[in-house]
Amino acid sequence: MIVRRKEHWFRMLFVWHGSVLPRLLPRLSLLFILSVVVVYFHGSIFSFKIPLNPAPFTLFGFVLALFLGFRNNASYDRFWEGRKLWGALLNIARSMTRQALTLINPKANESEITEFIQLLSAFTYALKHQLRGTDAGEDLAQKLSREQLEIVAPAQYKPTILMKLLARWVEEAKNSGRIDSIQQARFDENLDRLADVVGGCERIVSTPIPYSYSVLLHRTVYIYCFLLPFGLVDSLGWVTPLMVVFIAYTFVAFEAIADEIEEPFGMDDNDLALTNMCQMIEATISELAGKPIQITEATKQRIID
Repeated sequence: MIVRRKEHWFRMLFVWHGSVLPRLLPRLSLLFILSVVVVYFHGSIFSFKIPLNPAPFTLFGFVLALFLGFRNNASYDRFWEGRKLWGALLNIARSMTRQALTLINPKANESEITEFIQLLSAFTYALKHQLRGTDAGEDLAQKLSREQLEIVAPAQYKPTILMKLLARWVEEAKNSGRIDSIQQARFDENLDRLADVVGGCERIVSTPIPYSYSVLLHRTVYIYCFLLPFGLVDSLGWVTPLMVVFIAYTFVAFEAIADEIEEPFGMDDNDLALTNMCQMIEATISELAGKPIQITEATKQRIID
């Protein structure tokens, strides 16, 4: 995800990295070439004049903009729901760490607290990799013991197995008499909230926006853009290619942005910075336990997740 300070309005006009323009250049170039050809032949194909004028494009463009707005709203709702779920995960991790530090009686030894924090941290990284479909082996190997890794590594749903290990840690604390049933129930409430976060993220990943709707909008946008030069050539002449590219950039870019943020847990420039979020959760729960981890300046200033 791009994390950038607010730029000056003039510099924003030339921002390249993080915009969808690099992906759109081939398509916009094709439209520019088509527009030049249309102007050269005065809007005719094999001596047949295409009878189009700007009026229907004005009306249809307004309707198309409404549909694109709805598509972007639907995609942003998915993006924002994903962000809220990971914000909830941060709060839950802090609450569970606080409980582990303050509810255990007598106070747990340092190795037990470290084990709990490592399990909780491993959970966040495992969830990130599950949502992205990437290998979690390297991250988990740094945070889990050999025995724990042997349990988690073969699992398809690693976050769920890690929740089981967290629950087992709480159960052992209960069996040893260091927490009572009420305190165990408090831990279980947060474990249930962790399960809700996992389920919410999986719902977003497994339920995309209906494909037929995306195809319909995609076809409509490009048919509109390819017919646009024929409607503008008589009134704009050689200015037509520039206007077509500008109008097409607006419509095509809206569609591209919607496609990008529809899956908020991916690795595109404008997707959620899950790696940075995992590092922040790890840092804050370690600091609660009096063991702050070092995050390099390069990591803080990184603009791509």
